[in-house]
Amino acid sequence: MPSTPHVEQHFKSGLVVRDTVIGLSDGLTVPFALAAGLTGAVDSTALVVTAGLAEIAAGAIAMGLGGYMAGKSDVEHYASERHREQLEIEQKPDVEAMEVTELLQAHGLTPEESAPVVAALRRRPEAWRDFMLRFELGLEKPDPRRAVRSGAVIATAYVAGGLIPLAPYMLLPSATAALPWSIAVTGGALAVFGWIKGRLTGTRPLRSGLQTLLIGGLAAAAAFLIARALT
Repeated sequence: MPSTPHVEQHFKSGLVVRDTVIGLSDGLTVPFALAAGLTGAVDSTALVVTAGLAEIAAGAIAMGLGGYMAGKSDVEHYASERHREQLEIEQKPDVEAMEVTELLQAHGLTPEESAPVVAALRRRPEAWRDFMLRFELGLEKPDPRRAVRSGAVIATAYVAGGLIPLAPYMLLPSATAALPWSIAVTGGALAVFGWIKGRLTGTRPLRSGLQTLLIGGLAAAAAFLIARALT
């Protein structure tokens, strides 16, 4: 009898979503706070837009470089731990074999059931090393291209997010008139982005949207009050 093959559906773009969340949330809140703070001091949309674009450029570069450096650090950390684990396997194989046995027993295997697994790993040093990295240290091999991708995603998301609160200032002649629209579009963008994030990650979209709106709104409000106090 023919049967429908079982296909597991798992979300595999968590890191991209994380980078997008980082860039977009900061891009929405920081330029908004700057623009709103300046609105209290001047009524020139040209000045607000110029300052906002300068902040977006600087913020995107800083955030992108931060994401790149974090990705590079992950690769370097993994390489360092892999080298250390390789040396331990070569120099202290009995100790490492005992650690494997303890790991397997922690997952419910008996000493008798663990013994053939330990023996098989001892015959395959590279597999043994990778096993220890994954199950002892909890490290997954990072993509060497991850650093560049992470930096690019964060920077692009920051620019996209930052242009949203500035859009009303680009379209309206008065900064005072643009502020309510900036608040509205920024809040709407946070809610929509949170809803999309919920759909992608498998959480409740409405809850995710409201949560993103609340957190982003609080961050924007705090940044706005600081900017207003300074101006």
